[in-house]
Order: sequence, then C-alpha cells, then structure tokens
Amino acid sequence: MNPMSRRTRPCRALFATLALASLAACGQRDTPAAEPEPPAPIVQDNQIRFTVNHPQLKLLALSAAAPGKAVRTELPARLVWNEERTQRIYPAFAGRVSAIRADLGDPVRPGTPLALLASPDFGIAQADTAKAQADVGLARKNLQRQRELFDAGIVARKDLEQAEADAARAQAEMARAAARTSMYGAGRGIDQRLALTAGIAGVVVERNLNPGQELRPDQAGPGVPPLFVVSDPTSLWVQIDARESEVATLRPGAVFKLSVAALPGQSFEGHVSAAADAIDPASRTIKVRGIVPNPERRLKAEMLATAQFERTLSSGVVVPASAVILRGTQHSVMVQVQPGVFEPREVRVGHVGPSEIVISRGLEAGELVVKENALLLARELRQAQETAAAVVEAEAADPKKVSNAIGSEKP
Repeated sequence: MNPMSRRTRPCRALFATLALASLAACGQRDTPAAEPEPPAPIVQDNQIRFTVNHPQLKLLALSAAAPGKAVRTELPARLVWNEERTQRIYPAFAGRVSAIRADLGDPVRPGTPLALLASPDFGIAQADTAKAQADVGLARKNLQRQRELFDAGIVARKDLEQAEADAARAQAEMARAAARTSMYGAGRGIDQRLALTAGIAGVVVERNLNPGQELRPDQAGPGVPPLFVVSDPTSLWVQIDARESEVATLRPGAVFKLSVAALPGQSFEGHVSAAADAIDPASRTIKVRGIVPNPERRLKAEMLATAQFERTLSSGVVVPASAVILRGTQHSVMVQVQPGVFEPREVRVGHVGPSEIVISRGLEAGELVVKENALLLARELRQAQETAAAVVEAEAADPKKVSNAIGSEKP
C-alpha cells in the first residue's frame, strides 16, 4: 500500500469530523430560545388577577354598563288575513257546482257572483216563498169578505177578528220565507239556482271547489276549508308572540316596525290593536295582534316576520347580551374592578333583548364588564377555586401527605 494514502486517510476523517461539528454548532445557533410561559393568574378573595401585559388580557373585550335608555325588542310574528276585512263562504244549501265565476286573484265587490249551484234544497225554499205569497193573497181576500159581511151584520165580530189574525200570520210567514231566499240573491220564480256571492269588496285569496262538486251545509265547521275566501290584502293582521315581561310595552296603540326575511332591507310600520289577557300554556307567551298597512301588497299572508319595539327604560343599566352568564337560574357578569383584576357579580335581569340586556340590580352605570370570553374567564376562576378548596380539604384530612406531595412537585 502507498504510504501516502495511509497518511491521507486519517486527515480525511478529521476533516469530516470537524465539518459535522461545525454544522451542529451552526444548527444550535440558528434555533431560537423558547419564550418563557406567562405566569398563571392569581385567585384571591373571589377575584382573578393577571399580570400587566398578560397575553390572556387581549382576549377579554370590555364594555361599560350604559345608563337606562331606549332598547330594541325583537319578537317573532306571523302575518295573517285581516279578519275584519275577510269573508269565508260556506254552502247554505246542499247542491252541485254548475259554474265557477271567480278565481284566485280576481277583484270582487259586494254581490259579485263567485259560483252557481244547482240546489233542490234551495228550490224548496223558493217554493215555500211562493206558497207563502199565495197564502197572503188568500188571507187578504178572506179578510175583505169578512169585513163586508160584518158591516152587513151577517157575521159576528169574532169571525172578523179570526180573519184578521189569519191574514197577519200569512203575512209574517211570507216575510220570513222571502227574507230567507232574498238573503242568497234569489229572484222570483223557482229555478233551484243558488248563487254564492261576495259580501265585501276585496280579492279572492282562496278557492276550494271544482265544477260538478257535490256540496252539503254540514261540511262547514272547524277543520273544513271554506269554498271561497275573500279578503282585502291592503291591510293585514300581525300575530305576535310576546314574553310576559313585554306586557307593559305591547299595549293597544304601541307602534312597531316589521321586517321580513323575504324582503331584506325593507321595514313596515304597524300598531298594536289588541292583546290577550291570558298566557298560552303551551308556549308561555301572550298573543298580541297588530295591524300593518299593505297598500303595495308586498306582504303576503302566512309570512314569518320579526316585530321590533322600542322600549324606554326608567331604571337599570344596559350591557351586551354576551356579557351576561346564566348558571342554573342565576345571572352574573364578570366585572373589572382594577386593571387586570376581575370578579364575578350576581345581577338581576330586567329585560332580555336580541343584542342587549337590561340589568335592574347588581351593576352600576360606568362599570366595566367582560363582553367577550366572559364564560371562559368565569370557568377558569371557578376551576381554580375548586382546586384550591380540594387542596384545603385534603390538607385538613392529612397535612403531612399534602405537604410531601407539594414538596415533591418542587424542582
């Protein structure tokens, strides 16, 4: 073997070792030192304290409790036909549909025929009217004859009085029969044709009959749709489900704004017309009825909407809804008593809105409350208190064991 090659082999190994050492040194210099962990918050006297510039403070957004003002209340609502301007038409006599004169969306006036029925039962009513008219004519002739005979001294007065009573009864029967048939628009004669007519001005908003359909008056009732529904869609009722706390606000005459998801960016103004005196046992809400004008007919019946009310507060403070914590039946907020020092505060809620809550007791105007991550802060405080209580209880049971455990944890 070449002596020269034996001398170069150790040199190459030395160079490789130095290169690896230099790379390792460079890697150690490039690795940044780990940042120290922030100190844990201190829990003392029902308070949780953070050091200055603690990273967790950046996650806790604060808001000052505002004094009483007008707050907005949003309640679920549903649009329905204005029952004061709505007519539901059912058959008064049995019969068969012979013609349909009106359809959905057709404007009608009082007396406009909607459909024609061939009704033998209505023909009987027409015949009763004709019989009553004939009886009136006969009774009048008999009365005239009895008067002539009485004047001649041929009959007694009681016969004349009997004839007068018969004429009066016949007249009353004719008036009854005629009123019954004229109620349904029947003319003279017996044609058995019954017309279903509109009694108000409006629009046909519902139709539930077909040509040739057999109808009976006993089909009318709860759960049975009417043959026609005529309504004035330029005015609608609003059915609002209100909470018990809103009773004082939703009095007749109160103004509200209505918004519909199908019409974004548009609002409609209405007013409360009536409110129930009882609470619905199923939903625990109070039924409130309002009226909203709809001249352009953009709103439709059975639309779901949101009714917005302005409520003026005489007392209490307003905080964001996210700042209030509910645990069981008790409400609380996390209040900053000093910079970086927070404590829980039990409060009484006077009103709950969609984005704001009114605190009637337990909080003063100007105090700072945590509005973001308040629940996490309260949970961290509660867990720390529970841990401290468990340590105290264990120490009371076996002080030596706890002290040894604590000592073993120290470095």
